[in-house]
Amino acid sequence: MHVIILGSAAGGGVPQWNCGCSNCTDARHDNRGRTQSSVAVSADGERWILLNASPDLRMQLSAHHELWPRGGGRRGSGIAAVILTDGEIDHTLGLLLMRESATRLPVYAPGGVTALLDDAWPLYRVLSAYSGVEPRVLDEAGPLPLTDHAGIALGICCSATAVARRPPRYARAAAQATFDVALRLEDDRTGGTLAYVPTAGAIDAAVQRAASDADLLLFDGTFWSDDELRAVGGGDAPTAREMGHLPVGAPGGSLEQLPRLGAKRTVLVHINNTNPLLCRSSAERAQVEAAGITVGEDAMEFEL
Repeated sequence: MHVIILGSAAGGGVPQWNCGCSNCTDARHDNRGRTQSSVAVSADGERWILLNASPDLRMQLSAHHELWPRGGGRRGSGIAAVILTDGEIDHTLGLLLMRESATRLPVYAPGGVTALLDDAWPLYRVLSAYSGVEPRVLDEAGPLPLTDHAGIALGICCSATAVARRPPRYARAAAQATFDVALRLEDDRTGGTLAYVPTAGAIDAAVQRAASDADLLLFDGTFWSDDELRAVGGGDAPTAREMGHLPVGAPGGSLEQLPRLGAKRTVLVHINNTNPLLCRSSAERAQVEAAGITVGEDAMEFEL
């Protein structure tokens, strides 16, 4: 399985447009910004599956020749399907950028997210005036073979496990459903496994099922501490846990727990612009690297 981290930042990217924190200031001056969270995977290097559709998707697709159109001056794309782990704006807005598609794009998502994208955040209804999408619901029944719009197998099976039932901020009154999932993807030919958990409020049994002994684990590295946003933005800002994220460095945080999952390699993604891990010389970065965990970067590639 080919894996590309298209974007490693949380919502807003780095630098965030309205943030003057030290990380964003440094990113503006040294041109080392990060785009918003998204990943591309492929079993054959030709047909690709997007894991979340970032608002920065156009830039991300342009940055990787594997994802460019092929042949004869005609329009086309190697993007064969999309999987959404949640309904957050920073993971779904990129679908609008794919409205020129020549075919209806298969979009796999949890049931709660599929409902939101046809109602409270009506992306599917908007896109129906263009190429449209083919909604496919991810459930927890077991591994699901992924296919393209024509039903042709893509060589990867996906298992989804609910990690939260908290709707996005724009849909707080939504009925209870699954709104966030962890993904475990397995290459049919090589048996290589990728666990993708960009949002996790805890490392519980659900996360363990998705991530244990994976060849590669891409895990929620949004915040270092629970009160990180309050330190930058003031006392009214939500805590990391209130937003559904387990802080990396807090007591009982992911830094303590991730090595117990047994993944061969663990990489933090979805990193917020306020996180001190973004500073290469920080003590926090040194702690993570000493634990054998990698701080993800845009354009990192892996073969599983």
